Amino acid sequence: MSRDHVQPAERSAAAARSPLSSAEAPFLELLARGASADAYEQPVLLARAEGRPTEQIVALEQAKLIALRVRSELEGRRRREAELSALFETAHDLAGLRDLDSVLQAIVQRARSLLGTDVAYLSLNDPARGDTYMRVTEGSVAARFQQLRLGMGEGLGGLVAQTARPYVTDDYFKDDRFQHTLAIDAGVRDEGLVAILGVPLMLGHHVIGVLFAADRRARVFEREQIALLGSFAALAAAAIDTANLLTETRSALADLERANEIIQDRSGVIERASDVHDRLAELVLRGGGVHDVAAAVSEVLDGTVEFAEAAVAPAGALEASRAEGHAVRHADDWIAAVAAGGELLGALVLRGHPGLDPVDQRTLERAAMVTSLLLLARRSAAEAEQRVRGELLDDLLDARDRDPRLLRERASRLDADLDATHVVLAARLDATAADADQEAAARRRLWSAASHLAATRHGLAAARDGGTVLLLPLEASDTAAALARRTARHLGTAVHEAVTVGASAPVEDLAAHPDAVAAAYGEGRRCLDALRLLGRSGDGAAAEDFGFLGLLLAGDRDIAGFVGRTIGQVVAYDERRGTDLLRTLDAYFACGMSPARTKDELHVHVNTVAQRLERVGRLLGDDWQSPARTLEIQLALRLHRLSAPAQR
Repeated sequence: MSRDHVQPAERSAAAARSPLSSAEAPFLELLARGASADAYEQPVLLARAEGRPTEQIVALEQAKLIALRVRSELEGRRRREAELSALFETAHDLAGLRDLDSVLQAIVQRARSLLGTDVAYLSLNDPARGDTYMRVTEGSVAARFQQLRLGMGEGLGGLVAQTARPYVTDDYFKDDRFQHTLAIDAGVRDEGLVAILGVPLMLGHHVIGVLFAADRRARVFEREQIALLGSFAALAAAAIDTANLLTETRSALADLERANEIIQDRSGVIERASDVHDRLAELVLRGGGVHDVAAAVSEVLDGTVEFAEAAVAPAGALEASRAEGHAVRHADDWIAAVAAGGELLGALVLRGHPGLDPVDQRTLERAAMVTSLLLLARRSAAEAEQRVRGELLDDLLDARDRDPRLLRERASRLDADLDATHVVLAARLDATAADADQEAAARRRLWSAASHLAATRHGLAAARDGGTVLLLPLEASDTAAALARRTARHLGTAVHEAVTVGASAPVEDLAAHPDAVAAAYGEGRRCLDALRLLGRSGDGAAAEDFGFLGLLLAGDRDIAGFVGRTIGQVVAYDERRGTDLLRTLDAYFACGMSPARTKDELHVHVNTVAQRLERVGRLLGDDWQSPARTLEIQLALRLHRLSAPAQR
């Protein structure tokens, strides 16, 4: 046979021996070059056309599905990164605001790009005329559309401006929820728009305009896209408010120029406002924290400014500040609500400063707004990290990604080490919630507390099976049982409810054996169920805590470990001294724990039996003849006898 005939046969044999590895190659190449989803069908179609074996085609189908999942995950992460990047860039623009039109144009451009729409535009309310008008458009081609004015309640935008709620329509001309007018419909028809999403621009409880994203074809906007456009709308409202504040500041400067006395009286205030503006801009750019903002404003206002959680701030003043959108006086203090949308995040409190200048009041309010942006940014970053930690643990539990190198790289980016010894812990709340919403909220609190614990302990956490699963590293001097008890106490304190935790035995080399995580999780859940059945809710334990029951709970049935923990000292004593303590124990239990019958069974003096049993007591402890201990000792004796090599 010629060499040309031999080589294809060898290649076919190699492909038959490892179809999955050869099947993965074309899809890895498609992933590397960022091919479209349709391109992933080509390797399968080509294999069918070439008449390849069925097992190769099946392997290609499996590899295709895995590659498409990876592609979808990568696209989702790129999209989330792009969204966060756009929000931070917009916040950066806002921090260095000089030209309002440029900032609004950038917001509209980024909204259109991230949502992938044909058109994005922003309208502002005109209080004098009682309607709303186009301010900025991106992607628009129709002049009449760009000059539209919408009366309150007219069209989708007028409805959003009137109700202060987001509205979305899949097909504008078929939607009768809002009032159609000839002028508005003509403008929309000129632009060719079909699907439109509008979200309100809010300052406090007041709508100042609407931000839109629209397509020239029917489209369903997802909840995440509505939330993203809402975030851009919040930044746009903040930009407008900041521009108004700057306009007011410039107006105040013009007034001060007309009177030297006023200039001298107000110059310090303006300098402080400018100083705090620069400081807050710098804080935003370098990623400062809430307390950094409070410290900067304290120095500028020559007072003590503190951030207070919503639960400890004065409730009446806090609610008034949120409702009015301004800082309010409370005794000798000033309270500025830190809010995002309808959620109260806390308050900035200026202590002991009853006589506050209006500009300083605005400075405090601006600091509260910057604080809310920082809190939202930190929350988004923390939630993104928690999701990534949960996704890695989900992959380990489901054993979807078996490439040790990729697993180690993903863990390393999260400051976790899969080569270290770990324990898998299953945690669950014990209290029964009054309704489904309360139960869901309690589970979210548990997941959040577990995620924080995992992040600080260089581990992983994920929500699963109505509870939370954690993968935590185990120190050399620690035990799985002790770690379970500490985790139960920590989580219970964090969520203010009893949390029960079951732990697996220590597991090693997780990157090379990801299926061990799933097995360990099953063991942890069995320990968790055993604790609840035994009435030990709110406690933590591992299989080693349950004596012989641990053999049933443990995933690997560690018989040698159970025998060692129970009678290991007696076994070791016999091996060192050549004594018959094990044989004496067997006879003692077989004779109903009667020394007299035992001496007949062993053909020794009764004093010899007594001496041997006394030695056993010193090795196993004074309570070795209690009912619970005797049960475990007899089971360990039998298991030791059964596992010993057969005597010839």
